[in-house]
Amino acid sequence: MLYSLDERQCRNLEVSSNREWLLANGIGGYAMGSASGINTRRYHGHLVSATVPPATRMVMLSNVEAFLHLGGHPIGISTHQYPGAIYPDGHQLQIGFTSGRYATWTYRSGKSVIEKRLGIHPGVNACTLRYVNRSQRPAVLSLKPLVSHKPYHHNFAESPDYPDELAFDRHSLEVSHGGVRLWLGHGAAVRNPVEGWYYRFEHMRELERGLPPRDDLFCPCELHYELLPGQSAVLVASTDGPQPELAMDDEYEPGPFDAGEALAQASKLFLVHSPTRTSVLAGYPWFTDWGRDTMVALPGLCLSTGQYETARQILRDYGDQMRDGLIPNRFEDEGGIDYHTADGTLWFAYAIGRTLAAEWDAGFAEEMLPRLEEIRRTHVDGTRFGIKVDPEDGLLCQGGEGLQMTWMDAKIGEWVVTPRTGKAIEICGLWIQAMRAGQEIAERLGQSGEAFAEAADRALASFGPAFWDEDAGYFRDVVGDSSLRPNQVIALSLPAVQVPRPHAESALRMVAKELLTPKGLRTLAPSDPRYRGRFSGPMADLDSAYHQGTVWPWLLGPYVTAYLRYGGSKQEARKLFRELKHSIQEYGLGGIAEVYDGDPPQHGAGCPWQAWSVAELLRAWTEDLGGPVRQDSQLP
Repeated sequence: MLYSLDERQCRNLEVSSNREWLLANGIGGYAMGSASGINTRRYHGHLVSATVPPATRMVMLSNVEAFLHLGGHPIGISTHQYPGAIYPDGHQLQIGFTSGRYATWTYRSGKSVIEKRLGIHPGVNACTLRYVNRSQRPAVLSLKPLVSHKPYHHNFAESPDYPDELAFDRHSLEVSHGGVRLWLGHGAAVRNPVEGWYYRFEHMRELERGLPPRDDLFCPCELHYELLPGQSAVLVASTDGPQPELAMDDEYEPGPFDAGEALAQASKLFLVHSPTRTSVLAGYPWFTDWGRDTMVALPGLCLSTGQYETARQILRDYGDQMRDGLIPNRFEDEGGIDYHTADGTLWFAYAIGRTLAAEWDAGFAEEMLPRLEEIRRTHVDGTRFGIKVDPEDGLLCQGGEGLQMTWMDAKIGEWVVTPRTGKAIEICGLWIQAMRAGQEIAERLGQSGEAFAEAADRALASFGPAFWDEDAGYFRDVVGDSSLRPNQVIALSLPAVQVPRPHAESALRMVAKELLTPKGLRTLAPSDPRYRGRFSGPMADLDSAYHQGTVWPWLLGPYVTAYLRYGGSKQEARKLFRELKHSIQEYGLGGIAEVYDGDPPQHGAGCPWQAWSVAELLRAWTEDLGGPVRQDSQLP
C-alpha cells in the first residue's frame, strides 16, 4: 500500500507534522519522521541504527538541511522546528508526500521541482537519501547532514568532546564517537568542510508528553550538487561500514484500499532477526522485543502470513532464555533480561500450540514439550513473583504487593495503577489453554499427557464458579473484583476455556455495550468512577490512564474470535473493520496505534506502530473472517 498526502495537507503543518512514516531494516534499526520533515520525536531520524541488534539503538543521521539555489537565492526545502520558530519552512513548498517502501517528499519553487526519497537498507544499518531534479532546468542543491551519536531514549547536547574523530575521504567522510563510526558517502558533491552545531531542535511530541524536548545536532560539512534535469544527488549513511547506494526506483502502485494487504504490509515492520535471537519489536519507536507482546503477536505476524519457520525460531529463542519456568518479559536496551510477567509464558505456550496446529513438525514438538512440562511443574510448585497454582481449585495465582504482572502493567513509582493480584481471568484462561496444548502435543507424540490434562481439568472445573458474577451478568476480572474489563474477552476467545453459552453471550453483550468502540475495546467501563476517557498529558497522566478506560485496538482480535465463537455473525463482525482504512493512516502511515482515547473523538496515541495491534487485527481478518492476504504482501 502507498499512503500519501496532497499539497493542501502537506502545507498544513498541523496535518503533516502529525502524520508519521516508518521504514525498518529487519534487525532493529529504522528511519522515522513526519510527513512535514520535522522530527517531532527525539526518536526520529533518517538513520536510527541498531548498534547492538535488535534492542540497542542510536540516532545517527537525524536529518538533513536542504536548500535549492535559484539565481543565487537559497530556498529552504527542509523543515525544522525550534522554540517558537519553523526554519527552514520547506513545507510551504511541499506539493506531495508518500510513504510505502520509501518515504518521498516533493517540493516545487517556481518551475523547479525537487524530489527527496529516503530508503532503509534491509539487514544492515544504512540508509540512502536521494534528491532528484524533476524539472526541465538545472538546479543547484546544498545539503547539510545533521548528525549525532545519541541513544534513542536520550537527548543530545553540544559537547566540546564530540566527535572523537572526523575524517574526510574524496567521496565520503566519517564521524566517529564512542567506538561507533558513522560513514557518509556523498558521491561527486563539492564538499565544504565547514563544521558546527545547530541548537535547540524542538520535538513537539516529547513536549506533549512532558519529556525533555530539545536536541542539539552536529553538522560535519556542507555538500553542493549541480544537477541537470533528471540528475540526482545521493547521500548514503551507514554505521556498518561503506555501503552501496540503495536502488529506489520501484514503489507500490497506488490502488484501492485492501485491509488484508495493508495489515500484511504493516506486519513486516516488527519481525527482527539478529545474531542473538529472532523476535518481534513490540512497537515503534521506543519499545524493544517484549516476550508478552511477541507471543500475542506471533499468530498474526507469522502464522497468518505462512511464516512457520520464523514462528518456530522465535519460540526456540525465547525457550532458550526460560528461567524458573518463565520466558523473558523484555530484553532491555543494554542487554539485560527482565522476567517480570505472569502471562508472557502462558502466551508462549499458546503460541507453541498454535504454531504446531498450523504446521505439524514432530522435531519442533519434541523440542517444545520439555518447555511446556517445565512450565507446568514450576507453576504448580510455585515460581517467581507469587506465580503458583492454588492447590484447592487448580487456578493460577500471581502477583503481590507492588507487583504488576499482567498486560495491565502500568506503575507510577510504587503505585500499581491496576493491581490485579490473585486469580485474574485471562491468566487462568491462558493456564487452561497452556495445559491443553501440552496434553495435545504429548499425546500426538505418543507420550502421556495425563499431568497436563489433570491440571487443565481441575482449573476448568473451577473457572466458571470462580469468575461468573450472576448479578452483574458478566465475568469477574479478578476473583473478588467485578470491574467490567475486557480481559474476560481474552479468556472467552481461547478454545480450551469452556463456559455455559448463556453466560458467554451475556458477558459479550455487556462488553459490546460498555467497552466496544470503533477503535477497539475500552479497558474499563465509563460507569466506573476510575474511568479515564482521555489519554493525553505528561507521562504520569498517561500511565494513570493506560488501563483505566483507554482503548486498545489489539483487543478487537480476541473480541471478534469470542463473538463468532458464541454465535455472532461474520457480517456484523466485518463492520468492526470499517475504521481500519482511517486508523491505518491517521497517525502512523501504514500502522495501527498502540492506544486510543476512550471518549470520542478518539485520537491515536502511544506508539504509532504497535505489533499486537496489527497482528491481532490481521489474525482475526484472516482466521475468523476468512479475509484474503495478497501473496505479494507476505514476507519471503
